[in-house]
Amino acid sequence: MFADFLRRLVEPDPAPLADHDARLALTALLVRVARSDEKYDETERQRIDRIVAARYGLSPFEATKLRSDGEALEAEAPDTVRFTRAIKDAVDYEYRIGVIEALWQVVLADGVREAEEDALLRLVSNLLGINDMESARARQRVESRS
Repeated sequence: MFADFLRRLVEPDPAPLADHDARLALTALLVRVARSDEKYDETERQRIDRIVAARYGLSPFEATKLRSDGEALEAEAPDTVRFTRAIKDAVDYEYRIGVIEALWQVVLADGVREAEEDALLRLVSNLLGINDMESARARQRVESRS
């Protein structure tokens, strides 16, 4: 279903993503982090829906549809390293900081920080060009709003 999209995303020199494609790729990344502890539950799905609805100004129906498409893309996406690097190459730095905050919202959605989620978030942050200190500040911003 997403073969052409994924092929374009992992090309050696990808073009910047169109807005809809960037939304889809970043939503798939949220899903990948949520699934990393093998406990992808309704709390995490609802959190992803709220994140994408707020970030992109979507209705609840549109947010659920985007998450559903993100789940399908995540299942077909290549390994996390290639997938995340492709997103980095296609998305501006300022936007990537917001992505890290959104990822922390998903990790913290169930109130438990699992080692698998922490490890994946550290990897993803670094692959997106976000250092550990910036990621920690993003986590603290998320925690202070909770």
